[in-house]
Amino acid sequence: MARYIGPVCRLCRREKMKLFLKGPKCDSLKCPIERRPYPPGLHGRDRTRQGSEYLAQLREKQKARRIYGVLEKQFRTYYEEANRQQGITGENLLRMLELRLDNVVFRACWGASRAQARQLVRHGHVLVNGRRVTIPSYRLRRADVVSLAPKARNYIVVRHNMDTLGRQVPAWLEVGEEGFEVSVRDLPLREHIDVPVRESLIVELYSK
Repeated sequence: MARYIGPVCRLCRREKMKLFLKGPKCDSLKCPIERRPYPPGLHGRDRTRQGSEYLAQLREKQKARRIYGVLEKQFRTYYEEANRQQGITGENLLRMLELRLDNVVFRACWGASRAQARQLVRHGHVLVNGRRVTIPSYRLRRADVVSLAPKARNYIVVRHNMDTLGRQVPAWLEVGEEGFEVSVRDLPLREHIDVPVRESLIVELYSK
């Protein structure tokens, strides 16, 4: 499985905004972007000039990839499928990314970050409709029920996340069984997706 294993804080610095890839650290003063709010590298401070239209489109695509933890080939596959579907391509793309199993685990506040949520899925601690699923990119459907395995409900890290994280569960998810279970009430709409991404620029980039 290909994945990014480098320092994730430099990804936030490159986008000049917090992507919340490190969980609670992003809300603390230890976040590197608080001290160095400019891109990494020798010439990071010099990257303040006005960019081109292509650069703006590229940055939006990179931002979306990094928020959801998707590599380039898989992201391109998502776009091509979204482009074949009916409706607005950009919204279809974000909807598919939101319906990933690791993202739903993150939205349910079981994981402090999407990377931690992905680890919970990979280690077999997440059930979909009562069956163990270990594929983070597994796409959920309407009425699917996602729950934590009985053993994982007593993990200190899971309990800590559920007690301390102040995130609101989105409206398209319904919480049940004391927070250890969520069901997909409906497919997410654009107004329910709070990621700071201009999906229209991504569509323009891939449409060239």
